[in-house]
Amino acid sequence: MKKLKITAVLAVLAFSPFYANVFSGEASSIVNRIADAIKWKSESIDVGNIPQGKPKIIRFEFTNTSSKPIIIQNVAPSCGCTTADYTKTPIQPGKKGFVEASYNAAAAGPFMKTVNVTTSESKTPKTLSFKGTVTS
Repeated sequence: MKKLKITAVLAVLAFSPFYANVFSGEASSIVNRIADAIKWKSESIDVGNIPQGKPKIIRFEFTNTSSKPIIIQNVAPSCGCTTADYTKTPIQPGKKGFVEASYNAAAAGPFMKTVNVTTSESKTPKTLSFKGTVTS
């Protein structure tokens, strides 16, 4: 039994450097590839003061910096007071696309909202945010 434990410990120690090198580089390159696929003009927008009762449209623009077309698969606003529109066609390499949020400024006061965007490059949504103050 003692030999089995020693053998197991030696096996773990022998393969640890191998796996550390394989996985750390691979994970890092995947993260960099996803981050490099879309370049957002801004991921957070402060709209300042907006009048109550008048919807405000916030436009997030991006450039496809990858070598293949990107498709926006889903855009999910954080609440029912916000609707969204976006580029529906594939965005070719080097071309621009957009995500628009229309905020219903019904209630006076400060606000902060988010829109989650899922693309063909990443199943993890990108969170875009906007904030401001509704004045009466």
